[in-house]
Order: sequence, then C-alpha cells, then structure tokens
Amino acid sequence: MMMKIRKKGAVRAGTILFLAAAAAVLLWMVIIAMKEKPMQENAVEYRGHGGTMKNPLAEIDTPDPSIVYKDGYYYMTFTHNGADIMVMKSRTLDFRQAVRKTVWYPPVGTMYSASIWAPEIQYLRGKWYIYFAADNGINENHRMYALEADTDAPLGTWTFRGQIKDETNKWAIDGLALEHEGKLYFIWSGWEGDVNIQQNTYIAPMSDPLTISGPRVLLSEPEFDWEKAGGPPYINEGQAILKKDGRVFLMYSGAGSWTPFYSIGTLMLEPGLDPLNPDNWRKFEEPLLVMDQEAGVYGPGHNTFVTSPDGSEDWIVYHATSGIHDGWNNRKARAQKIHWDEDGMPSFGKPLPLSAAVMVPSGTGWMDGGQAKRVDGEWVFDLIPASQDGPAPVLIHYRNETGRPASASLSLEDGGTDPVSVELAPTKAGKAGFAYAEIGLLAGQNAVRLTADPAIALEAIEIPRFEAENGEVLGSAEAGDNPFASGRDAVRLDSADDAEMRFLNVRVPEPGEYVLRIGITNREEKDVSLEVSVNDGKSSRANVPVTNRNIFQPTEVRVVLKAGPNTVTLRHASGVILVDYMDVVR
Repeated sequence: MMMKIRKKGAVRAGTILFLAAAAAVLLWMVIIAMKEKPMQENAVEYRGHGGTMKNPLAEIDTPDPSIVYKDGYYYMTFTHNGADIMVMKSRTLDFRQAVRKTVWYPPVGTMYSASIWAPEIQYLRGKWYIYFAADNGINENHRMYALEADTDAPLGTWTFRGQIKDETNKWAIDGLALEHEGKLYFIWSGWEGDVNIQQNTYIAPMSDPLTISGPRVLLSEPEFDWEKAGGPPYINEGQAILKKDGRVFLMYSGAGSWTPFYSIGTLMLEPGLDPLNPDNWRKFEEPLLVMDQEAGVYGPGHNTFVTSPDGSEDWIVYHATSGIHDGWNNRKARAQKIHWDEDGMPSFGKPLPLSAAVMVPSGTGWMDGGQAKRVDGEWVFDLIPASQDGPAPVLIHYRNETGRPASASLSLEDGGTDPVSVELAPTKAGKAGFAYAEIGLLAGQNAVRLTADPAIALEAIEIPRFEAENGEVLGSAEAGDNPFASGRDAVRLDSADDAEMRFLNVRVPEPGEYVLRIGITNREEKDVSLEVSVNDGKSSRANVPVTNRNIFQPTEVRVVLKAGPNTVTLRHASGVILVDYMDVVR
C-alpha cells in the first residue's frame, strides 16, 4: 500500500513537472509568436482620420515653392507673378482652400522693384524671414534681399531689411539660410563673374539672419550632363535643405528651368564637418528626381522640405508641369513622401501623376487643443474651410476624469448657425475619450468654438470628411468639376462593370461599427442602388433616393471599421450618380 502511494505520488510529481515544462514551452512559443506577429489591430496608434489628397497642392501657378510647418499650420510662399510676395496659410498640405495674403509690394523705381523670384520663408532664432531675389527690370542686376516679420504671424506685416550680400556683390538668386550646429550660413545660386555663363552654388558664413560675415565659397557648379541639359547657361539653383540623423542634404535643381529636363540633385555633409570646406560635401552624380513622361510630369525641381503634422514623416514639395512644352508656364507645387533606405539616404521615387491618390501626411486633420485659442473653458479652432454652407462632422478628443458625464457646446465664433450640444462621457484615468457631433459650416473659412467644463481636457478636434475626388477613381468612373460639391469636385459613377471609386486610408480612433454618410446626387427619375464594401469584404447595397441635381444628399451605410487604414469601395451603381464626399461618424 505504501509502495502504491509512493508510486502514485511519484506519478503526480512527474506529471506536474511535465505540465510545468509544457507550459514553459508553450509560453516561450507564445512570446516568439508575439514577437513575430504584427501589432494587433486594436493596438494600432491613431494619428488622425487619414484620407488621401491629390496633386497639385493649389490650382494657381505656384513655382519655386517654399513651405514651413509651425504650430499646426503650413505656410507657403512662391514666385507670384514676379510682382510681389504672397503667403498662404493652411492646416493641411492641401493649399487649394488656404488663406492667401500678399504681404509685401515693392516700391517702384528701386533696384528691387521687378522680377521678384523664389521667395524663401524661414523661421530663424525666434523670427520669421523671407529671402527673395529681385532686380530693376534688368536681369544682370538680380540680387538677394530680405523681409523680417513684425510679429509672429506670417500673414501679418513685414519690414524690408535690405540686401543680403557678400563682398563680391555678384548676380544672386534662390538664397536661404542654413542653421547648423549653432551657426548660420547663407546658401545661394550665383554667377562667378558678370556674364550669364553658368549658375553655381555658393555658401558664406552669417553673423545673424541678415548679415553675411565672410567670403563666399564655391560648393558646386554644373558638371554632369544632366545639369547642363538645355544650356547654356548651365544651372545649379533652387537649393533646399533636408536634415536627418546629423547629416545635411543640400538639394539643388539642375538643367534649364525652362526645359522638361529640370531635375533635383544632391550634396551631402556628414555630421561634425565644416560646411565652409567644399571638400566636406559629397556630390552625387545622378539626380534624385527627374521627369517622367509616363506619369506626365515634366521639369520637377526647385523644391522644399516639410514634416508631417505629427513629425513622423518627411515630405518633398516641388514644382512641375504637366506638358512637355510648358516651359515656365503651368508650374504647380506637388508633394510626395520621402522614404529613407537602410543607409540613411533619402529616396523620392518617381514623380506621381496628378491622378494618383496620395496618402495624406501622418497627423493631418488633427487640430491640437493645445494650439487653439484658449479662454477658460473655451477653445477656438480657426481655418476650417468649407466651399459652401452645410453640415460637417466633428470628432472630439477629450479627457473627462470627473466621474460624471459633461456637456459641451459647438458653435461658430462669428455666429451664423445654432450651437450644437454634445455629451462627453467619463473617461478612465490617462485615457482619451471620443465624441462625434455635427456642426453647420459656412462657405469660406470657419472658426469653431468648443465650450466645456474647465475640468475637461480637450486634446483635439477633427473634421472626418473624405472628398471623393481625392480618392482612387477607377475604370469608367470620372472626377470632374462641380460647383455644388463640398470640394468643388465630384465623382461620376454609373452601371458600367468597371466604374468604381475607393476612399483610401480611412482611419478611426477605435475599431467597431460606424456610419458612413456618403453625399450623393441622383439625377435619375428613380432610386439607384449602390454596392458598398469595406476592405474588399462582404458588400451591401445602399439605396440612393432621387435628389435635386444640385443637392448632395447623405446616404447612410453601417459598416465595421478596423484600427489602422480602411478602404471603402463604391461600385456597381444601378444608374448614374455623382459622389461628393464621405463622412465617418459613430
């Protein structure tokens, strides 16, 4: 009996040891699997509602773009008819509905009254500056000049601060300041002498943003075949600065700016090296961005660099034309994301065609509560554009740790529509809550006021609207102008098998069930059915009632959206419809 008990005990102990070992192996396998598997969908970091945009960034000509992102806004200047200096302000990289202001007109009869080229806007040592080239109507007299902002508002007033010149005082254009390791340098394109043979890249030290303090140094001159295309004169110009991991990339444009061969080349400075020593700059033989006839992009050049709103991405903005014979005409700003290879080198890829749906920069549309105008329990968010009067969704990010529901009110700062109430449910400590509402916007730029209990922490608001014309338009579907659409464009769908459009990169703060409100005009004399699917999954049919031809009526569809990017596809309409936008609410 004792033996049996001992044997039984031994079996039990062995079983326990076996199970423990098995559990350890299983745990190890789970850990390995977790390491190998991507992050769970519900753990994807939310960086704004996403969406897509399309080039160009503005409908007007915007050659020689220069853009700075600061405190929630993009500011762009460009060559504006060569007659003055204009600044545009936008919450997104899409400047089609941006606020525009001519901030400076040159006085007549001066050496800087004409041919105002390539203004460069920069924020240096706590102040805004614009560097620009100008002459008196005679090209040989082109020199560099500077404006200094009177306030911290780039759309405010500016003061002319005179010429930026080195001791040679030769022909100069396309100047900008490089701030590197605590020192300032001025970089520009200029002539060696007084004859227009070629344009070189020069650098000189600065004692402050308005003063060159030492001799100019030649960094680069046209030497490769691609730099000499279209010449003489041979060109190095349009310098722009990109920084990454201590390296300085000095991008420049080569070849004739009047030709389709205009392209972007690269100089690189390693960390810790003196920028004034030309031997410290490595010049790459091949350009990084060139024309692409298949994409219909010609003369890509004179670029600028910006970050995404959340700072996680780098973007290049350059001008290009859509016609091989356009020359200096039809040059418009275009944007695309920069990719970095394993060696820390930038890659621009091929220039994108105008039809390409471009994923918006990460964090786009996220209007930070900390950057809003704040008075007690009121937050005011400005520059919310609308092309016409009408309702728009609002997504509120907040923290309510009071332990009880709180009410908030949305209204336009200038009035015009009735206030909207929204409940802000309690949130767990350290966790954000999300609330959806709808507010009536007025045509033009809107300032939205949110009023709430001072105990509420408002993190941000968004307008989760996705314009159809910015999506992927496939087959016989067609995007076109429409004065009654929210973005002045709409997409035509019909019963053709290949007529399809897709809203790409649709993101939500939490996975779950949402309502899609799709603005559609149905000009048929009967209801039209439309197939709607999410992420190429099971589709459903939505019924689109007959509407007035000038009214885009919301058609509601309930769907399940995951964390991360979603794709919403519209196709197989039973008749002709026009799709304007899609709002996402919960």
